Amino acid sequence: MSDPLAGWQRAWVQRPLLRRTASLPALLAGVTLVHDQRMGPPDGVLAWGRKPSAEKAQARAAALGVPLVRLEDGFLRSLGLGEDEPPLAIVLDDRGIYYDAAGPSRLEHLVVQALTPARRERAAALAAAWRAGRVSKYNAAREQPGAVAPGDVLVVDQTFGDASITFGGAGAASFQRMLEAALDEHPTARIVLKVHPDVLAGRKRGHFDRLPPGAASRVQVLASAAHAPGVIEPAAAVYTVTSQMGFEALLWGRPVRCFGLPFYAGWGLTTDELPPPDRRTPVPLEALVHAALVDYARCLDPETQQRCEPERLVAWMALQRRMRERFPPQLAAVGFSRWKKPIARAFLAGSQLRFQRPTRAVPADMPLLLWGRRPVPSSAVPAGAPVPRVIRLEDGFLRSVGLGAELVRPLSWVVDDLGLYYDATAPSRLERLLAETPFDEALCARAARLRERILALGLTKYNVGLAPWARPATPRPVVLVVGQVESDASIRWGASALRGNVALLKAVRAARPDAHLVYKPHPDVVARLREQGQGEGAAARWCDEVVTDAPMDHVLRAVDEVHVLTSLAGFEALLRGKPVVCWGTPFYAGWGLTEDRAPTPRRGRVLSLDALVAGVLLLYPTYVSRTTGHFTTAERALEELQAWREESPGGSTGVTPVRRAWRWTLRHLVAWRRRWAGEAA
Repeated sequence: MSDPLAGWQRAWVQRPLLRRTASLPALLAGVTLVHDQRMGPPDGVLAWGRKPSAEKAQARAAALGVPLVRLEDGFLRSLGLGEDEPPLAIVLDDRGIYYDAAGPSRLEHLVVQALTPARRERAAALAAAWRAGRVSKYNAAREQPGAVAPGDVLVVDQTFGDASITFGGAGAASFQRMLEAALDEHPTARIVLKVHPDVLAGRKRGHFDRLPPGAASRVQVLASAAHAPGVIEPAAAVYTVTSQMGFEALLWGRPVRCFGLPFYAGWGLTTDELPPPDRRTPVPLEALVHAALVDYARCLDPETQQRCEPERLVAWMALQRRMRERFPPQLAAVGFSRWKKPIARAFLAGSQLRFQRPTRAVPADMPLLLWGRRPVPSSAVPAGAPVPRVIRLEDGFLRSVGLGAELVRPLSWVVDDLGLYYDATAPSRLERLLAETPFDEALCARAARLRERILALGLTKYNVGLAPWARPATPRPVVLVVGQVESDASIRWGASALRGNVALLKAVRAARPDAHLVYKPHPDVVARLREQGQGEGAAARWCDEVVTDAPMDHVLRAVDEVHVLTSLAGFEALLRGKPVVCWGTPFYAGWGLTEDRAPTPRRGRVLSLDALVAGVLLLYPTYVSRTTGHFTTAERALEELQAWREESPGGSTGVTPVRRAWRWTLRHLVAWRRRWAGEAA
């Protein structure tokens, strides 16, 4: 069946609709949206469903003698509610609209199309992905285990006056009949009445201000924002009037009883209170799924702003769902600067962060969120109370274009509930992942593709530096020694015998007297955002060459060997196939890929490079997109880093000298305050 907008170049649309539906131009890419006759004669008119405003659009279409196409939200709409976010999927209907059972719709026509083996297989796979990803129409709410128990019957309320109720042949009385039927037909079951999210948000009202007499003892009102899959999956049956949750219940294989005529009723898949129109005849579930989610819907990739297949949108939404459920609903966050607070909210989305002073006690059942290796403030734990669960945040390994010390917003952080990757004195979540994960062929292949893409793009953690540098014309091996900020926590917690840059240089000179030593100080030190290490100003005495502003990727490719204390540059060198000698205990040491001068007693598993990459870059970090502000994948983060680097060559952040001086002052004031308060380790 052809596209409803086939042949259209311009479509007339009401200006308010454009204002409140920011994603509409991208969803209708290829068609120019006009709202003024001076913009050219339209090929058709767009109306939003059956809203009162649609009558004006219908009249305009008639006056112009052009076709009318109705739009509505798709069945996999968005992360947040409709008032909060524009739709990522819409439906287009040139015959009616799916929730108007009084007349035919494009969806009905699509449902009865021939179900080929390929369409059946795709529909079944899409339904399975829907369940596995635990997605729904709206996806911001958390799961609430136990809200519906196995054997409970779920009754779904809707917002009062919703168009799907009226056009579905139902009314307010239908909801009372639905509840009575659920009580009568399941005399021994608990009935769970789910309130609509918009009612919970205070934006609309529902149909059950009070329960019927005698019902209160058996009816549990679920007046909280519970995510739909968590209440559908355990239910013995689902009762609806016209709610989309009935369709989702079919995807979960649950019996559905309808008291109106929603789009999924009348096909022999539900038990219906109202007689269906003759247009609807029994079909397999896959026919309905393919029609509703594939043929009828138009989806938008939130990261590329290009149209996409529904499978891509399901996968993106599934990632949001998975990441939003990682940690408890509430976290107490202590010691975060004003700059870090909104970033922390984005990286911990799904949990509510309660930012508080170190002097305030943390509730016993609430995990404590800290930056880096800061200790738990003694005043936050009442005397005799158990230490709360601690979750630590730190910069990720593919961070940004520009330095963290310049307050450049990161693309990746790590969130660790066991320790922290650079603390070699205790296990971390990364160490456990590397020690225990069964790195299967598919995961390693994905890691290999990621590693190859990193090399093709030449990306590193900060992606700074523009100065050219050439490998010296010498027959001697060229060995890179990587400097660090000596006050950095990774040296404090990951280095043992050697703890300074000059000490490292001396040790490498003694170990490799035949080599041409190249020393590269940390970019924060070069930018004068951090202090030099002890004696680092005289580093040239212990090496053959000091390289400052050259891109790390360029330097790593040109040398023969890399020596580090705990620097991430050692991991980046491994990605580029270089031999790496570790004089401390960074997270990538001890797995059989480096020459280790410090002991790694807890580690001993031999990993392939791709297994290491999988653990370090795919499984451990959290990535948040610059485009959407929502969670993303490592692969997408690479592409955003590359686009960012093209916008800001050499890591230029556009920070003026005055602003840089203010940031320097602010950072040192914060550090002084922490030392004064006894918060710093």
